[in-house]
Amino acid sequence: MRISENVCRAINDQINAEMWSSNLYLSMSMHFKNEGYNGFAKWLFAQSREELEHAYEMADYLNKRGGKVEIGAIAEVPVKFGTPLDVFEQVYEHECHVTQLIEGVVRVASEARDMASQDFFWKFIREQVEEEDTAAGIVNDIRLAGGVHLTLIDQALGTRQA
Repeated sequence: MRISENVCRAINDQINAEMWSSNLYLSMSMHFKNEGYNGFAKWLFAQSREELEHAYEMADYLNKRGGKVEIGAIAEVPVKFGTPLDVFEQVYEHECHVTQLIEGVVRVASEARDMASQDFFWKFIREQVEEEDTAAGIVNDIRLAGGVHLTLIDQALGTRQA
């Protein structure tokens, strides 16, 4: 069954959102690299790659369903950031926003009675539960460390595998 125009549009919007997210995390990564926080930089770089992989996966799905992938202009991302706590609070807020966007795609697919797209995007919703929890945990760790042990958190995040 060919994918509906509404579902196709919603997926294209999500692809672009994933690409923007990738750029955001890459920008944050470079900020930390410049500040000497190599662990935070590595963690965010891996996050950037993960978001880009989501975009590729969604584009591949849309192609398989007979939809036309349309990569729109990707808006600029911030290039100036604050403290590690500020940045990871932004990461948490952004992950919550991404969850809402993906839930929106599922709603559009549900309205179109597109079970395949609902099923495809449910795995991303399940993943977002983990993403939000991880980001919230990092925020909590940074708050508890209070700056004194920030280097330890930076080192721990640097162990993330891409």
